[in-house]
Amino acid sequence: MTDRPPKLSRRGALRAALATSVSATGVLGAAAPADSRAAAPHGFGGAHRAPRIGALNAQSAVRTLTVGDVRLTYVVDATMELDPVGFLPAVPTGYWREHPEQLTASGRIAASAGGVLVERGRRRLLIDVGLGSNVLAPSLGISHGGALLRTLRALQVSARSIDTVAFTHLHTDHTGLGFLRDDHQVPQPAFPCADYLVADREWEPFWRRQVTVGAPSWDDFMVPLSRVVRRFGDGDEIWPGVTALITPGHSPGHTTYVISATGGRRVLVFGDAFHTPAQITRPDWPSGPDVDVDAVLKARHTLLDRLTAPRTHAFAFHFGDQVFGRVVRDANGARWHPVPARPLLPHPIPPA
Repeated sequence: MTDRPPKLSRRGALRAALATSVSATGVLGAAAPADSRAAAPHGFGGAHRAPRIGALNAQSAVRTLTVGDVRLTYVVDATMELDPVGFLPAVPTGYWREHPEQLTASGRIAASAGGVLVERGRRRLLIDVGLGSNVLAPSLGISHGGALLRTLRALQVSARSIDTVAFTHLHTDHTGLGFLRDDHQVPQPAFPCADYLVADREWEPFWRRQVTVGAPSWDDFMVPLSRVVRRFGDGDEIWPGVTALITPGHSPGHTTYVISATGGRRVLVFGDAFHTPAQITRPDWPSGPDVDVDAVLKARHTLLDRLTAPRTHAFAFHFGDQVFGRVVRDANGARWHPVPARPLLPHPIPPA
């Protein structure tokens, strides 16, 4: 990590941190103070710091939402643009012609990647760790990642302050920054003080190499994860107030995390059970990488029942710049209703 300039203001520190690449060796060493809170950098402050709703066809800003006693922040790692035909072949092409506002200027689906930081008291849980140096298959879209640790530094959150890392599933766009090579080129946990958690139903088929779609690197992820992984089952409390709900189909043990907050509130982090808000309304439209379509459809119906319950929010990794929201039902069925969330930092990957 580069040395911080002395006597730098918090706003200046954030601006410098987001602009500076963090080396793997540096991240495994010293880090920024663990308990400080982020302020918006210059050029992203003023009125724009107020909670607001972004655009579905834009890459996500680094946004935060407080629900009861829990604070959630999208720690953005990557830009992804999904090919509507290659990634979502079940969606009729006519749908995109009728809804061009849901696509980027290049005609793709904006779908950032990263991790969601869950903070309660002095504890920190990170759900998923972005794309990292991985890339999407050309048939699925385009991507550019690797900003997750830089984003954390800009937020003044130390990698060492994360006490738990939990994976929704083991695809490359959710596991990218799990491990970093040290000076001897040996993969080490990027979050050295954290427990690494994954559902047993997800781990076993990946470890047996029965899953090839979206599988992470064997040497750089699976082997080092095997040395530290803690596995859990459906319904287990994996962190105080956070329960695992196995929602298989996109992958064998794909997991939704149900976060309980004060006042009877809940937040569901549903991973890749849905890739676009259109699938909330049309849950019968699976995604191309889903390994078990029948299981996906069953999981979605289970989720929709929970998502439409009172006092329930949700977090969606790939819903453009509308990652925080609720699911509401009306005469036309269920639909995604984005909620205002405070932007702390702009999207960390500069335009190509």
